[in-house]
Amino acid sequence: MPLLCVANLAFNQDMSEQELLGWSNKCLTQCFNADAADKLKKWELTLTPDAFVRLRKTYANGKQEYFSMHLRRLEDLDYWGTVAAGNMVLRAKGDDVIVQTYNDRSGNVDSMATVFSIPVKNMEPERLDSLRNALLYFKKKNL
Repeated sequence: MPLLCVANLAFNQDMSEQELLGWSNKCLTQCFNADAADKLKKWELTLTPDAFVRLRKTYANGKQEYFSMHLRRLEDLDYWGTVAAGNMVLRAKGDDVIVQTYNDRSGNVDSMATVFSIPVKNMEPERLDSLRNALLYFKKKNL
């Protein structure tokens, strides 16, 4: 299926849970803006079947950043930017976002945050709304 077609698929109430999970992961993968981070070697952004959103970024110098949030702790989703590029911000109910760094010159850090900001590109309003609905579906399912 061409990228444009997958990008424009909308959240469909008749999708099976597995199809919705697959659609959500394709959407996250296609819209992640790896160019927003300096010297990013590789990255992985996923929505897991047990409703965690996880982002792991590995930089060319070996430093890793890991962010994870369970959707039951999702307060809401905001978007700052334009269709071309912006940040999708998952707001947690409290300090519910796990933030970890590894191989950092400043030392490894384990902390918690209230927001999980994901750099994105090509985020049409309909696509953002569909992704928000899918995330809210998984939140509700895992309450």
